[in-house]
Amino acid sequence: MPNPVTHFEIIGPDGKKLQQFYANLFGWSVDANNPMEYGIVQAQDGQGTGGGIGGGPGGANYLTIYVQVDDPQAYLDKAVSLGAEVVMPVTTIPGMVTFAQFRDPAGNMIGVAADMPPPA
Repeated sequence: MPNPVTHFEIIGPDGKKLQQFYANLFGWSVDANNPMEYGIVQAQDGQGTGGGIGGGPGGANYLTIYVQVDDPQAYLDKAVSLGAEVVMPVTTIPGMVTFAQFRDPAGNMIGVAADMPPPA
């Protein structure tokens, strides 16, 4: 697969409740010890991919996958040319990731990301 899925986000109105739900359901270790209380889920034993679970702005619910790309702007531009709508322009979180988000023609939110740390 040339551009693998490297991250997921599960977002809802009560981030702590969602973190507890998925930790209990799948045995995931969720580390929300950060100022945003964003629960980081690490891949384990070289299987799967890492992700995050947290609260959404305004109580929003959504599930997003992130696809690894070498140039988020180029892929965002290509997505728009194919009928997508930009949700978040290319954004860099220093030392972590450069990413963007779009809605595909069916309304699904997808992220593209470069410089994403490898799964643990």
